[in-house]
Amino acid sequence: MLSQTRRNFLKMSAAAASLKFAAPMAFTSSLLAEAVERGSERIVPFPLNSVRLGSGIFAEQAEINARYLDSLTADRLLHSFRLTAGITSSAKPYGGWESPTVELRGHFNGGHYLSAVALASATAGNSVLKSRGDEVVGGLAQCQKKNGNGYVSAFPTALFEHLQEGKPVWAPFYTYHKIMAGLLDMYVLTGNTDALKVAEGMASWVDGYFEGISDDQRQRMLRTEYGGMNEVLVNLSALTKKEQYLDTARLFEQPSILDPLAARRDELTGLHANTNVPKIIGAARMYEVTGDQRYRRIAEYFLEEVLTARSYAIGNTSLDEHWTTPAGELRGSLGWTNAECCVAYNLMKLERLVFGWTGDARWMDAYERSMFNCRLGTQNAQGLKQYFFPLSTSYWRAYHSAEDSFWCCTGTGAEEFAKFTDTIYFHRGDDLYVNQFIASTLDWKEEGLKIEQSTAFPREQGTTLKIVSLQPKLRTIHVRIPAWTTGAAEVKVNGRPLEAIADPGSYLAIRRVWKDGDSVSLSLPMELRTEALAGDDSVVAALYGPLVLAADLGAGPADGPSKIIPDGSTVPKGLAKPDALPKADGADWITLESAGELRFKAAGESGSFELLPMYEVRDQKYAVYWQTGDRKKRIS
Repeated sequence: MLSQTRRNFLKMSAAAASLKFAAPMAFTSSLLAEAVERGSERIVPFPLNSVRLGSGIFAEQAEINARYLDSLTADRLLHSFRLTAGITSSAKPYGGWESPTVELRGHFNGGHYLSAVALASATAGNSVLKSRGDEVVGGLAQCQKKNGNGYVSAFPTALFEHLQEGKPVWAPFYTYHKIMAGLLDMYVLTGNTDALKVAEGMASWVDGYFEGISDDQRQRMLRTEYGGMNEVLVNLSALTKKEQYLDTARLFEQPSILDPLAARRDELTGLHANTNVPKIIGAARMYEVTGDQRYRRIAEYFLEEVLTARSYAIGNTSLDEHWTTPAGELRGSLGWTNAECCVAYNLMKLERLVFGWTGDARWMDAYERSMFNCRLGTQNAQGLKQYFFPLSTSYWRAYHSAEDSFWCCTGTGAEEFAKFTDTIYFHRGDDLYVNQFIASTLDWKEEGLKIEQSTAFPREQGTTLKIVSLQPKLRTIHVRIPAWTTGAAEVKVNGRPLEAIADPGSYLAIRRVWKDGDSVSLSLPMELRTEALAGDDSVVAALYGPLVLAADLGAGPADGPSKIIPDGSTVPKGLAKPDALPKADGADWITLESAGELRFKAAGESGSFELLPMYEVRDQKYAVYWQTGDRKKRIS
């Protein structure tokens, strides 16, 4: 039987991470010269406009997301910003967390929305959404000019005064970060220069805000969630080559969080997950810009610890938004409020950064796990997103309302579903890395090279790459051989099998003179396995390749407030207690019914269950984890 823990899965991947070469066949800016040199050694993503999705589930989901973004109007998005700046607005405000009385207002309307439409413009050439983004940027610039001090937000500076005075306040810097990040995305991805000017004005206001505040007071203030303020200021510094923003970024560093991680100590228990992941992303970007190895140690240790000791099979973490249990002990932590979706979004950002430094396939394996299991499926046919990802038995997916929720997960989801192309291909120099198996086309203009990837993965257990090249050239193409595949994996170049193939959990490097019309075909057989819940070997999830399988427990709510949560709440009202975990029955308790259709059956003590990939669950009640009671039970 194939059975393992989440920690062992990633450890095994790490052990196999060294590159294996097949036998020969006859944007990151930096402030420092040293950082530029380091950047040339990293594996980096392509510009988003270099990759386009092919037909398939990812393109379909991106289009659904774009339609939702298109349903939102600039005047309504800008309403609270204008009122705060003393500009008249007669627009009907959006509700939920964007209501004019909610302290987090502006996080989506002036932040996530800008990032999402900029991403949609870059990845799909969506000119309508770009124009909408330009309109919002113009409105923010107008508000900033009226304020006269660089400040722009949908709430007044009084909330920052409350933060300074130690009065209760939600998270003003969290929202401020989202607005700055959206502006930078509009500048970098669409070329809107006004967006950069507004972001620089906002940064200058932050620097002035901290004048006269002692270090001790500042550290007390940083106990209130501040999003990725350190990250966005590092990014602004890298873009403008102005070190003053790097100095401001350091004002958002917390020794109480970073020092234990630098010493490889997990002191995360009790902390709010999504408050802290962005801080580590900021540390990762500080490493990339300054070269300070301490930041790298922090990011790498944190990522490995969270993924191996604090995460569920779907590739996400947290209960009630917090790390509520000790590391390696998730027993009893399954509920409705598992795995806040924002956390997966941020962990995936961190995974792709760390991969760029290491080339370690386990981070792309982890990225794939999250993408298929806790990103795909979290959007419904109207483009509405999930907040929590229930992992206890007999619950269902629930989504925000179209105009009266605007959760943080509404925003990160809108971004995620607009940027599926951002991690498929990376490069180092003229070496190419194929990280994800998604139908797509890479147009590498600088190299005169196109890669056309054709696949129906995961229904097809493999992928095919076609080379379109202006001229023959010696180069290395690195293809990920995921840890979940078997020893029967096979790679063919122009129809001929390679004699050498990398171990699962690493990259196969194929070096040859590539010419127009060449092809690479990967066969990546999947197999069933179980993965135990950390701290409880008797509770397991079933997986097939990278896919977490869910038991279909019958119809759940198809509509109404239990399905579409009607206000800023994140949990349906009157939620019943979950059922007990289904109990596996017999030795070979899971069987493959159809590999092409991804259908399976599980034998439970209470009867037989149909299993399907978690990302295909729509309106059903479901179960992800099983009670085995006996680690010797098998799957086949």
